[in-house]
Amino acid sequence: MAERISLGLVGARGYVGAELIRLVAAHPRFALAFVSSRERDGQRLADHEPAYAGDLRYTNLGPEAVAGQGVDALVLALPNGMAAGFVAALDWVAADPVVVDLSADYRFDDSWHYGLPELTRARAAGARRISNPGCYATAMQLAVAPMRDALAGPVQCFGVSGYSGAGTSPSDKNDPEKLRDNLMPYALAGHIHEREVTRQLGHPVEFMPHVAPHFRGITLTANLHLARSFSRDEVVQRYREAYAGEPLVAVSDEAPWVSRIAGRHGVEVGGFTLADDGRRLVVVSTLDNLLKGAATQALQNLNLAFGLPETMGIPT
Repeated sequence: MAERISLGLVGARGYVGAELIRLVAAHPRFALAFVSSRERDGQRLADHEPAYAGDLRYTNLGPEAVAGQGVDALVLALPNGMAAGFVAALDWVAADPVVVDLSADYRFDDSWHYGLPELTRARAAGARRISNPGCYATAMQLAVAPMRDALAGPVQCFGVSGYSGAGTSPSDKNDPEKLRDNLMPYALAGHIHEREVTRQLGHPVEFMPHVAPHFRGITLTANLHLARSFSRDEVVQRYREAYAGEPLVAVSDEAPWVSRIAGRHGVEVGGFTLADDGRRLVVVSTLDNLLKGAATQALQNLNLAFGLPETMGIPT
């Protein structure tokens, strides 16, 4: 029997942490060594996550305590701005687990691998510090990447997310009563995912995010200006070739619906619509922000880091 790979999780109470716990609990190789949550310190994990059948309890571990756990892999599922202390503690004690950071803190750091496997797995070998892409950023890049070499002018992206994307800390953006029958725009210029995608694609992207009343799932509509005229068949062929053999990316003729992607681990890209002159293309992508937008992608990156099949433990 293959040896188990120990994994620690910091930030276990949030929506993404809960999804990752469920995935790891069913994984044939990874085993939870600790789950850290300030609010649930001392409580049984199984009382909150029935998918986990063991006796593990939540702990409240600071950076130094986490660095001393000796785990093979560490996932930081923390709000933006909180990862650095844990990374510094690991460096201080010369601990070298594989680290996957789910925040934006290291997405602009060239010393970290940017882990969007469908686009960056060729550079993943040997990576031990991995920055997980943003949920919107994943949807944007997968919608745009097959046409990257044909772009002319900035890409405009209109995004709508379920309110789980705003996390568990109460705010207007995750208040179901305020969102009822509503669509809430926010951060309409300079959003961090706008900068992230512009950097990764090497092409300017303009992003306008909104929050909707549904709980989970992203719909991303990308408006691409093209350097030459394309036919629809030519565009669809590009996407089908780009994502051939990708188990977590489905290319569809029709525009995908967010209700069909909720609770699923992949991405749907489709709805290819060209202007009459063939020089403007609109593409729609959908994904579950908590899964392919976060936890599922983290597990892809962990599998790659340990030389396991990329989709091990991921229902496809």
